[in-house]
Amino acid sequence: MEPPCGSVNTEQGWYVSAQQPEEAAAEESSPLLSNELHRQGSPGVSFGFSVFNLMNAIMGSGILGLAFVMANTGILGFSFLLLIVALLASYSVHLLLSMCVQTGGGGRHHNNSEYWRSWYLNGQTLLTIICIAIVFPLALLPKIGFLGYTSSLSFFFMVFFALVVIIKKWFIPCPLPLNFTEEYFQISNATDDCKPKLFHFSKESAYAIPTMAFSFLCHTSILPIYCELQSPSKKRMQNVTNTAIALSFLIYFISALFGYLTFYDKVESELLQGYSKYLPHDLIVMTVKLCILFAVLLTVPLIHFPARKALMMVFFSNFPFSWIRHCLVTLALNIIIVLLAIYVPDIRNVFGVVGSSTSTCLIFVFPGLFYLKLSREDFLSQKKLGACVLLVFGILVGSFSLALIILDWINK
Repeated sequence: MEPPCGSVNTEQGWYVSAQQPEEAAAEESSPLLSNELHRQGSPGVSFGFSVFNLMNAIMGSGILGLAFVMANTGILGFSFLLLIVALLASYSVHLLLSMCVQTGGGGRHHNNSEYWRSWYLNGQTLLTIICIAIVFPLALLPKIGFLGYTSSLSFFFMVFFALVVIIKKWFIPCPLPLNFTEEYFQISNATDDCKPKLFHFSKESAYAIPTMAFSFLCHTSILPIYCELQSPSKKRMQNVTNTAIALSFLIYFISALFGYLTFYDKVESELLQGYSKYLPHDLIVMTVKLCILFAVLLTVPLIHFPARKALMMVFFSNFPFSWIRHCLVTLALNIIIVLLAIYVPDIRNVFGVVGSSTSTCLIFVFPGLFYLKLSREDFLSQKKLGACVLLVFGILVGSFSLALIILDWINK
């Protein structure tokens, strides 16, 4: 069976169909991308590896800031907001997949001695070494499917992090120690500090939804994962998305809950800083720091894939594929990532600004806006009304949160 009418850009490797939306909708029974996969002679990536890849795209450094969010919204407030963001993220992917079916988008990608005793404790040095030795080679891979192996490893690192957060809840006393030495703890008498709050709002609550949106951002990786999925179809990819978001939600909630119940209102904007303060020489804490470092950095090659492809499409779409150009663009993007990781002083600022601007646009605004523009359904149809709600919600929440964050900076 010949592929549907369309064209293949050999530089970018994306298959673009010229089908009409009605014809593309009929491809649900004969998946949109199966012909292209067959033409490439590849069975595609399994459902499990696709879930791991999408979870790797979802779960990153955002997990470190959610306990801080819970401290500033309360347990029930946090649970409600996290559930809403997760559901909206899943729905926005549903709209993206619907547009993919209607427009026919899809396809595959072608082809001193004291210093040296303590280097592994230096975060910047360790970050640079791992990026050169692991992240950069993985980012060079031309296909996203192989990253399923590293994504599964990243998933288990995140599970290990959540388990350590649960266990260490029983090793740090409450009220928290005011001063720590190797000889003694000086304990505060403020027992009210150990009472969890169901609802709580403060100026720091402005970081709540942006941080959650940042934590569930995976939309840039949806199409590459969909294109390499085994037996690709809208329904199958939606199941991948729902599974990945549900598992991510569970790990996020558990780690945030027990992180909050450990430090309460004293939780740091980056959860691991609290463990460094009160358990500075704990071997398990050091191990989980290393695991989180690996987990977050293993996310980089996955999210790097669509970023590199976007740059290639914008600047080099009329040129044939070149490994030299491929490597240089990969190197440039990795250098930018390392510099940001080293020199951004507070991760909360990243969650706040990126979450309220880029993340809300990618999760809420753009899927809703594009669906309203591209879909030929009646305006009062269920999906178009949902797209309107998504668009308005994204604009209002993103603008309001960003304004509050900027005011918070000005006041400080």
